Amino acid sequence: MPIISHHLTFSFNKFSFSNSNSRFPFPNSKQFHKFPKILTVKCAQKAKRTGKLRYPSEKKKLKHQKKSQTGGANPIEGIWRLSGVGVPVNDDPGKDFLGVSAALLKEIAKIIEFPVPSMLPPEAFRVVRKSFDARKKEPKFVHTVDMDVQKLVSLVPHTREFISELEPKTGSLEFLQDDSVSGDLMSVIRNHRRIDEEDASSEKVMQSNYEIGASKLSPTRKPRVVVVGSGPSGLFASLVLAEFGADVTLVERGQAVEQRGRDIGALVVRRMLQLESNFCFGEGGAGTWSDGKLVTRIGRNNSSVTSVLKTLVQFGAPCSILVDGKPHLGTDRLIPLLRNFRQYLQESGVTIRFGTRVDDLLVKDERVTGVQISDSRGSIESSGQKLEYDAVVLAVGHSARDTYEMLLSHNVDLVQKDFAVGLRIEHPQELINDIQYSELAREVQRGRGKVPVADYQVAEYVNHKFKDTPSISEPTSRSCYSFCMCPGGQVVLTSTDPSELCINGMSFSRRASRWANAALVVTVSSKDFDALNLSGPLAGVEFQRTLERKAAIMGGGNFVVPVQIAADFLCNRLSGTPVPESSYRLGVKASNLHELFPVQITEALQRALSTFEKELPGFVSTSALLHGVETRTSSPIQITRTSDTWESTSLKGLYPVGEGAGYAGGIVSAAVDGMHAGFAVARNLGLYNGSLDSIMGKPQNVGVVKY
Repeated sequence: MPIISHHLTFSFNKFSFSNSNSRFPFPNSKQFHKFPKILTVKCAQKAKRTGKLRYPSEKKKLKHQKKSQTGGANPIEGIWRLSGVGVPVNDDPGKDFLGVSAALLKEIAKIIEFPVPSMLPPEAFRVVRKSFDARKKEPKFVHTVDMDVQKLVSLVPHTREFISELEPKTGSLEFLQDDSVSGDLMSVIRNHRRIDEEDASSEKVMQSNYEIGASKLSPTRKPRVVVVGSGPSGLFASLVLAEFGADVTLVERGQAVEQRGRDIGALVVRRMLQLESNFCFGEGGAGTWSDGKLVTRIGRNNSSVTSVLKTLVQFGAPCSILVDGKPHLGTDRLIPLLRNFRQYLQESGVTIRFGTRVDDLLVKDERVTGVQISDSRGSIESSGQKLEYDAVVLAVGHSARDTYEMLLSHNVDLVQKDFAVGLRIEHPQELINDIQYSELAREVQRGRGKVPVADYQVAEYVNHKFKDTPSISEPTSRSCYSFCMCPGGQVVLTSTDPSELCINGMSFSRRASRWANAALVVTVSSKDFDALNLSGPLAGVEFQRTLERKAAIMGGGNFVVPVQIAADFLCNRLSGTPVPESSYRLGVKASNLHELFPVQITEALQRALSTFEKELPGFVSTSALLHGVETRTSSPIQITRTSDTWESTSLKGLYPVGEGAGYAGGIVSAAVDGMHAGFAVARNLGLYNGSLDSIMGKPQNVGVVKY
């Protein structure tokens, strides 16, 4: 019988011990009257019962606790997620292995406290995220793993009782309340339409007329929608609308990737810039000839992001983008993917018109009724053609400056938006590998080794005052950070006008180039525009142009890029030291880049560079070469839109989306915004009933942008 009390107290003044021959004599009992003492005897804690040894009442209490921790779901039938499962680099098969290794099972067993790792079947586990962490003394591949306990128990029945006793651990082990995973966009819409049609069959919702503005649309005619721009937002908006049955026309001022590639080749080899088909304009948008990054601040676990990534896989992207902690495609993979995307849209009934520029909007009674187009290659036959549509999705890129001016002529509400400008710094990739990996750098092997090609991400906040502008008295805080880091990449020209010069970075999927480059940029705002007497909604555009024209003059024209050794930039000097070799193929010229920007921007860049050198010793060296100028990090304007209909606040029927409208900043965020806009247009045209939340979850805030 268990002991109920854990403390027994004896008072020795009630007992006397008269045996003087005792081996352990006690003091005379009389002494206790003067100095009474209490002896406390502590009994050992009872052992914790586990498994079958528990009492029925204890089992019932534990079952209640488990139920509350798992939200009432059965932990034997659900998914447990293990986070932060680290495997030392020497024990892991490497970056290209996305399965469940024996070393990973060993670490999983530690987290779930399973005694025999070899008993765990790999089939019951799935790696949902894998990234490389070289920040600590022992570099590791860090995994997020889903454990299908139903499959585990079916394969190893002895684990049932063990799994039933699992308890969540903050930060490392959690039971997924909702184990549903969103599929690719086509599957999601088809499933929704099937359910929606079943629900609507009795109500005959789709037999009613579509009301658009003051007119009625015949139920026998599909709504006609034009999507302007074939970047990620335009492609995904077109895809959604086509899946819902709209009559979609996709208009792109640039060329398809095949011709666009030839035009870019002519630019790089013969310095022939096609104004409408270049690194900025054409199928896929500016991201086609880039590093093809698929990272976003929206969140990888967001259902919309997951759906976008799975859709890209359907069109040819490798499945690794669903698992890689820093997924990217590279230009060589983006080109065939875009061909597949185009073919699917055309098979779905979408009309695609390349080499077609939208010159104007057709407006009647404060509603957009269509567009006026022309052949961007200069064909007289198609100039000034007017086409009527029920909705216009404006999915242009951040370089469509003529489109912004056209919108202002219709009094469309455009507002200034902060963005960032700066320089692109280039290092030998081996130097970055050494800085980040030390002795492990030998494992990179130009993208074919065990560990990924090293990258970096740096940031610094700088406060300063406008010295030359007394009217701006308040100190300005700037964010200085690296942007669009391209490991194993090259610096490329992104100018859309021969008199202007701006650059970007790109890389291929293997990232095998000898160079690493990244933009080092600082945020600019209306205060910077005011300092140059630039005002109005397009002040940021004029600010960009001012810097790009100055950079073109510094380079001497002909698309030669002005450069400066990073150490010289910090000292405001132009030394006689020959500049290191650059990946930029149209030529570089040593220049005083510290004179390119207003002084406050130059000082912010210099202070940030000094900080980055402390974080990454060797970052500022004679082999680090700065290129100018990087200005088109994101759109300098935002076209305001409503949160309920996603229409422009100024014109009904106009849907501004994506990066050019100021709501995205990268391939994935632009795709998500275009996808959500597609749903909004389809709902407004009566193509489906219900809310976006019911299909894809809550969309990103229309006013607060996450890239």
